[in-house]
Amino acid sequence: MSKTRHFCLICLKLGDRLKKERQLISTGVQIRMNQKVILAFSGGLDTSFCVLYLKEKGFDVVTATIDTGGLSSEELSKIKARSKELGAIKHICVDAKKEIFDEIISNLIKANGLYQGVYPNMCSDRYTIAKHIIDIAKKENAKFVAHGCTGAGNDQVRIDVTINTLSSGLKIIAPIRELMIKRPEEIKYLEDKGFAVDKKVKKYTINENIFGVTISGSEIDEGKEPSEDAWQITQITNTNQEYANIEFKEGIPVALNGKKMHGADILIQLNKIAGAHGYGRGIYYEDETIGIKGIQAFEAPGLMLLIEAHKALEKAVLTKKQQKIKAMLEIEWADLAFSGLLYEPLIKDIQAFNDENQKAVTGIVKMKIDKKNVILSEIKTEKSLIDREIGSYAQGGVWEGKEAEAFIKFHGLQQKIAAKKSKK
Repeated sequence: MSKTRHFCLICLKLGDRLKKERQLISTGVQIRMNQKVILAFSGGLDTSFCVLYLKEKGFDVVTATIDTGGLSSEELSKIKARSKELGAIKHICVDAKKEIFDEIISNLIKANGLYQGVYPNMCSDRYTIAKHIIDIAKKENAKFVAHGCTGAGNDQVRIDVTINTLSSGLKIIAPIRELMIKRPEEIKYLEDKGFAVDKKVKKYTINENIFGVTISGSEIDEGKEPSEDAWQITQITNTNQEYANIEFKEGIPVALNGKKMHGADILIQLNKIAGAHGYGRGIYYEDETIGIKGIQAFEAPGLMLLIEAHKALEKAVLTKKQQKIKAMLEIEWADLAFSGLLYEPLIKDIQAFNDENQKAVTGIVKMKIDKKNVILSEIKTEKSLIDREIGSYAQGGVWEGKEAEAFIKFHGLQQKIAAKKSKK
C-alpha cells in the first residue's frame, strides 16, 4: 500500500470516528469554534496526537504540564516547545513535587501503601494532575478538559472520577479512548502531518514522576523479561555497599544522612542513591480497576527503601495489636488509592487512624544498600518497646521460671484438648 493511500485511509477512519466522538463528548452541549480546552500534556505520543485532534475539532488548546517529578528543566523546555510546535495557544507548567509529597506520598508511606503488596501506587500523581487541571480550567474560563488516556487503563478512572468529584460542569474529552485509536495509527498520523515521534516512544510507554518510573509496551506486555535498556533509573553504577540514615518524625521522613530536608527532596536523593545500586525494580501482574489484568515494570528505588525503613521502625515501636489492625487498613488504603478513589471518605478515616498511630513512629533507621538489595542495619529511637529492665529476649525478665512454665501450660491448653478429642 502506498504512503498516500495509507494516510487517506487513516483520515477516513478518523473522520468516521469524529462523528461518533462528537456525540459522545457533547452531552447535549453545542460545541462552538474557539472554545478553550485544558489538555493535560506530557509532550508524548498520546497527548501530542490530542493537540492536533482537538484543534481539528475547533478548540483552542491550552496545554498544561503538572510537574510531579522526573522532569529536568531541559525536558520541561522541550515539552513547552512541543506544545508551541503543535499549535497550542498557551502552555502552563505547574511545579507540584512538594505538594504531591505532602498530600499523597506522606500518607502512602504512613500506610505502607503497596497495592496488592507489591506496587507502590506510583500512579497517584494522576490525582494531583486532575486537581490542577480543574484549577487551570477555572482560571482560563474553560468548560472543557482533556487527557490522553486510553479506554483500557486505570488512569482514565483516576482522572475522570477526580474531576467529577472536585468540579461541577466540566466536560471531559478523552480522544484516545473515544476513538479507540492505536499507537501505530497515532505515530503514522503525526509523522504524516510533519511531526517527528521519538523512536523510544515507539517501543515503550515510559512514565516518570517523583515516585520513580513505570514502563510498559513491547516485550513487557508479552510477559517477557525487559531488555536492560528498558530500565531508566536503576542502571547499576555503584558496586560498593552504601548506607542511608533516614530520620522519621511521626511516620514521615524528615532527614537523610543527618541533613534535614523536605520529604520530596529526600525521595529524589534516594532515587539516585538506591537506583545506582540497581535497587527498586519490579515486574508486576496487576488487577486493573476495569476488571482485566495487566503487566507493568516499575522502578521506585527511593520509595521502596523508605517504605522498608518505615516498616522496620514500626515493628520496633508499635504493639502487636496496633500492627495487626493497621495491616488490614493498609490493604484498604492501597486499594482505594489505586482504584481512583483517593477522595473516598474512608481514605480520610484511615489516614486519621494513621496520624494517631504514627505518633510513636519517630527515630533514625540505618539501611544498607548493596547489589540490588536493602537490609535493615540499625534503629535508634526513644519509642522502642524493647525494655531490658522488664525483659530481654531469651535471657530473662521480671518473672520467675515457674511463671513462664504456667503461662505455657495455659497458652496451649485448648490445642491440647482439641488434639485429645481428635484422637477419639
